[in-house]
Amino acid sequence: MKAYRVYQVDSFTKNRFYGNPAGVVLNADGLSEIQMQQIAQELNNSETAFILSPTTSHYDIEVRFFTPTKEVPICGHATIAAHYIRALEQGKIGKVLQKTKAGILPMDITQENNDFNITMTQGKPQVEKPLDESITSKIIEALGIQPQDIREDCPIAIASTGHSKIMIGIKENKLLNAMKPNLENLSVLSAKIHCNGFYLFTLHFDTNPLVRGRMFAPAIGIAEDPVTGNANGALGAYLVQWNRKTLRNPKQSLLCDFTRRSH
Repeated sequence: MKAYRVYQVDSFTKNRFYGNPAGVVLNADGLSEIQMQQIAQELNNSETAFILSPTTSHYDIEVRFFTPTKEVPICGHATIAAHYIRALEQGKIGKVLQKTKAGILPMDITQENNDFNITMTQGKPQVEKPLDESITSKIIEALGIQPQDIREDCPIAIASTGHSKIMIGIKENKLLNAMKPNLENLSVLSAKIHCNGFYLFTLHFDTNPLVRGRMFAPAIGIAEDPVTGNANGALGAYLVQWNRKTLRNPKQSLLCDFTRRSH
C-alpha cells in the first residue's frame, strides 16, 4: 500500500499557530475522491489541497481542494500552502501552471532569504448585480444585524475570482468582531442563491489595514474561515465595480486584517 505524507501548513504568516491552517498531500496520485474527502474531513481544516501529476502538457500540476464536507473549485491559502511544500520538499521554484476546477492558473515561486515567496494569480473577476431585497433582508436577519448596519455604498452582491462569495460591507469594526450569525440559516440561504460564502468586511481608508473581514461558509462545512484568499481576491473586483467613489485609487492594494480564528 502506498504511503502518503500529510502536511499541516499555516499560510499567510511567519509565526506558528497564526494565519490560516491548510492540509497538503504532496503526492496524491492514487487517492480516490472518497479518500481525499475522508482525509480532509479528518484534518478538519477549512481546506486541504491534494497535489496530482499532470495528465497533459498543458499544465504542470493539478491541485484539488476539499473542505471537511465537499470539494471546492479553488482555495487561496491552500494554494499557497501546496506550493510552499513543493518548494520546500522538492525544490520546485519558478513559474508553475496549476490546473484547478476554476481553470489553469499561473503561480510564481521565488526563493528569498532562505525561504520562499508564493505569488498566486486568481481567476477572471466576476461581479454580479446586487441581490434582490427579498434575499438581502434574509441575509441580514441571519447575520443578526440591522439594515442600517450595511454600508450604503456597498450593495450586497456576489463576486468571484474562481470561487464566489457574497460581499457584505458593514460600517463598524466593533459589530464585525462581535457578530454571531445563525449558521443554519446561512446554509439554507446558500442553497437558494447558489453561493456558499458570506464575506463581511469594513472599509476604513484612513487607517492601516484598510479592510477588516470575516468569512462564513457553513454550507460547505466551514463555520468561519480564519483568512480567505479567494474572498479577498473577489473583494478587490467588487470594490472596483461598486465602490469607485470611495476608493481613492481603484488600483491601490488592499491590506486586510482577519483577527478571528475558527476552532
